[in-house]
Amino acid sequence: MSRSPGVPTPDELETRITELRAAVRRAVSSGDRREARELRAELRGTEQAWDDAVLGDGGATGGREATAAGGREAGGRERGEQRGLLPVRDQVHQALTLLGAPAAPKLIGSVYAAFFPGAIPGSRLTSLRRDEERSFRTAPYARPYYLCAALTADLLAPARGLLTVSTWPLEQRIVGPLSPRTDFLTSACRLAEQAGRGDPQPDVQRLLWRFASNIPGAVAGTVGTVDPAVLAEAARAELDVHRETDRRGRASAAGRARTQLDDAELLFGSRLRALRDTGRRPAGIGETDR
Repeated sequence: MSRSPGVPTPDELETRITELRAAVRRAVSSGDRREARELRAELRGTEQAWDDAVLGDGGATGGREATAAGGREAGGRERGEQRGLLPVRDQVHQALTLLGAPAAPKLIGSVYAAFFPGAIPGSRLTSLRRDEERSFRTAPYARPYYLCAALTADLLAPARGLLTVSTWPLEQRIVGPLSPRTDFLTSACRLAEQAGRGDPQPDVQRLLWRFASNIPGAVAGTVGTVDPAVLAEAARAELDVHRETDRRGRASAAGRARTQLDDAELLFGSRLRALRDTGRRPAGIGETDR
């Protein structure tokens, strides 16, 4: 793949990401919050540039275009295309990037199968988060991103069965009482918008139907078929009702997390609090595949 002069390569971006993360830790340790904020902003921009270079419109992996959040037409699978070329963690990252919210492995697998070539082997997802945590604790920030746990707003413990991406803002990785519903609606909007960019294939239509059947006003046609624009509008309308209350709860929990947790716990949850967790998990309203 040709690259314009002066545009950093993914390897160069990874090196810069590592340097910035070390600089952020030094700034936080020295109490220079202004410098830490500026470095975090540069870090987020560099991580986004890495995402764009590897997974975006111009990125190619294993000889095919990567289509996280907007490459090929929605659900457009090329017949005879090689399948399963991406590592599982990259497949999960693509699906989560498209969803834009914490999600359970089954939903992640359904989204990947609908919008991307190939499928994620369910057996490979069982130990993925543990492997990611082990990797982080062995060599912190060595990777551009980690697949980590969502954190419960009350205990700051890992939310059972929900995966997120380490580069997301902490508030986005926390789940409170309203979060399962707002995340469900957020994902519905994003999937509908992606599907609306092309002619949705049957797998995409089936996935959208599962979302639409749990959102008032999202079904406006034949059973089993969904107009992506109608789904997105209905999801946004309900999301407007819950978003601000959920945002305040998440922001409050994120503030506590930043003062109470270390770097690893901010990604994978507090082990001490996890031991005190009774296994409760916020129940979603009409969640799909959770």
